[in-house]
Parts: sequence; structure tokens; C-alpha cells
Amino acid sequence: MQGRWKHIKAPLSPAQTLSLGFLMTIVIGTCLLMLPVATTTPISFIDALFTATSATTVTGLVVVSTGHDFTTFGQVVIMVLIQIGGLGLMTCAMLIVILLGRKIGLKNRILIQESFNQTSVGGIIRLVKVLFIFAIAIETVATAVLATQWVPEYGWSEGLYISIFHAISAFNNAGFSLWDDSLMGYAGNPVVNLIITASFIIGGIGFTVLYDVWKNRRFKDLALHSKIMITGTLVVNVFSMLLIFALEFHNPNTLGALSFGDKLWASYFQAVTPRTAGFNTLDTASLDPETTVFLLALMFIGAGSASTGSGIKLTTFLVIVLTMIAYLRGRKEPVVFSRSLSVPLIERALTIALISGLAVFVGIFFLTMTEEAPFNEIIFEVFSAFGTVGLSLGLTADLSTWGKLVIIVIMFIGRVGPVTLAFALGKPREDRVRYAKGDIFTG
Repeated sequence: MQGRWKHIKAPLSPAQTLSLGFLMTIVIGTCLLMLPVATTTPISFIDALFTATSATTVTGLVVVSTGHDFTTFGQVVIMVLIQIGGLGLMTCAMLIVILLGRKIGLKNRILIQESFNQTSVGGIIRLVKVLFIFAIAIETVATAVLATQWVPEYGWSEGLYISIFHAISAFNNAGFSLWDDSLMGYAGNPVVNLIITASFIIGGIGFTVLYDVWKNRRFKDLALHSKIMITGTLVVNVFSMLLIFALEFHNPNTLGALSFGDKLWASYFQAVTPRTAGFNTLDTASLDPETTVFLLALMFIGAGSASTGSGIKLTTFLVIVLTMIAYLRGRKEPVVFSRSLSVPLIERALTIALISGLAVFVGIFFLTMTEEAPFNEIIFEVFSAFGTVGLSLGLTADLSTWGKLVIIVIMFIGRVGPVTLAFALGKPREDRVRYAKGDIFTG
């Protein structure tokens, strides 16, 4: 009897704690958004749940208008959920503990380590403090610059509020906007384009990278992860911009009607936003099919590890690509920046990609059963939900109740992380028995 009681009282694992923490945040957010003071007209429970999940997972998919259907109170609730979801539940909790002057024990340090995907607990509290200061600083600067654009347009109070909302949404890669057409009205505006994209690129590059850059300054002194993230982000963004510029150049519904300068701005914005940001300055539904397929790849790859974004993460994708190149060249192990990549790292990257692909496939399968919609819209919706991107071809607002539930689950999996969720649902065991090696034909 004592053994059973001991088993029931066993503490939650870090993965279970993080998953339940996100779940509780979503539930609280749903309850707040259901209050009469939060909406201009009553909304259903499923719409409140969808909005709370989208905000907490920093996705940006919306089934009701953020600017029209929610009051200022409701929008502030959404902002708080975005901030908690972007910085991470454990980060926010630990900041409160630090402000109260309490000591943080080893168990809580391990939780933060898990949420940031760190290899050790050393320096983790300092990382949290720097992250918080950096986040507030970036959001403050973004607000100030955006206010120069929107205060003259909307007046001091409304213009400043709009600037704060979009600065928080941008840094946390949420993609929520107070306008139903997102930022399409500012497709050629340099201020809005630069500040919004800079905010979500910085937020999506990863907190550990930001801390590493702040601490070491010079590129050669950075950790291998930071070097790969910075280089990979630059290469992917430039390549994506040039490809979208070429693909959409003559499309009359997107770039075709814009001036050459505005085409460059719009191509740049559309190239960087699919990696979990969710804002758009072009009509996503009007993009050519080949561009839409390319966006699927960007949404699946996502942002950086331990960032405000999701997806399988850029480093995971690059590890798989480097492993493939090494195999094709006959090398025993992939090498990058004069460092070899370990087998456990490669195994983790392949596992993340495989589980993520399976989650997307299952999401598409269920959505085809619940929705009577074009197949391309269903595929795009699931990829966007998993990558917590927020872009849509127009299906979100027309989702059925079951369809909304499917997308809610996919958004949750995408933000928490497929591997973390798998560890939360099952307890990994270490094999104590080794078996003789076998051979299987592949390819």
C-alpha cells in the first residue's frame, strides 16, 4: 500500500510540468476571455479557447477579430498570454520568484534548463535575468519607433497602444494584429517593415544566442550553436527573399501591382515572416502555388531553439542537412565550423523531425475528415498551426468546432515541442540489456 501511495505522489517530470503549465495558462486565459468585459459581443467557449491557445502558443491564428470582437481588457489579456507564451512559463514564474527575493532550488533550475533546452543548470538564473531585461528593452525600443508612425495617424493614446500591442506581438513571434488584414496597409513602409521584422527575427533567433552575443561580442568567440543560428538565419532569409521576389514578381495580386521598391520590402517581409512570425503584408491566399509550397517548408523549419518561435527549429534542420551531406560524401560524422556533431545530437534532430512530420500528417488527416475545404488550405492551416506561424489561406474563420479542436491540439504540440510532449506522456527508460546487432536493407 505504501508503495502505491509513493507512486501516486511521485513528482512530475520537467516535461510534464512544462506541458501542464502551458495547459493551465490556456485554461485561465480562456476563462478571462469569456468574461463579458473582455468582448464587445459574447463569443463561444470554443472561440475563447482557440484564441487563448493561439495567444499562449504565440501562433496568431484567429477565429474572431482581435481588434473588433475584443475590448481593451480582452486585448490586454491576449498581450499577457503572448508575453507568457513567448518568454516561457517557467521564465515568467522564476522572474516573480526573483522579484520576491526567494531562492531558486535545484528542481526549479532544472525546469528552466528544460524549457531553454540547455545542457546544464549553470548560469541559468543569470540567463533568465538577461533575457527579461533584453525582452523589455527590445519591446520598448520597438514601441518607441512604431509610435513615430502610428501616433501621428491615430493620436497619442490609441497610437501608443497600437505600438505596444504590435511590439509585444512581434518580439514574441505571435503575429496577432489589431487589424483584420494584418500589416497589408504598410507593405511599402520602411519603419513598420524594419521594426516588426527586426523584432521577430531577434525574438526567433533564440535567447541563448542573444545571451552569447551579449557576453562574447565577437563572432569567433561565440558558441557553435550561436554561429550556426546566425549564419543559417542570414542565409535562409536572403535566399527566401530572392526566391519569393522572383516567384511573385509578375503576380498581379501580390507583388505585380507594387513599385520596385515596395516589391523588395514586401518580398523581404514575406520571406522572414513564415518562420513563426505570422504577420503579413501580402495577401497569403493570393500567392502562387509554388510560393505557397515554399512557405510550407519555412513554417515547418521554424525559428531557433529556446526562442519565442516554434517549428522543428532551424538548427534541427541544419543538423539533418549536414548529416546528409556528410553521408553522401562518405564521411563518418558531419563537421561544421571545425566541430564534429555527436551521434546523440543527430539522433535527437532526426527524432524531432520525424515526430513533427507525424504530428503534421495526423493533423492533416483529421482536418480532412472534419472540414469541407480545399486540400491546399487544410495542409497550409496545419503547417501554420504546428509552426505556430499564424498565416492562413482563409480557412481559420470557417473551421468547424471539431476543426478548431484539431488546430488547438496542433498549436499546443507545436509550442510545447513534440519531444517534450512525448516525454510528458511517457516515461523514457534506460535500456539495461544490450542485444546483438542486426542488419536491415534500406533504400
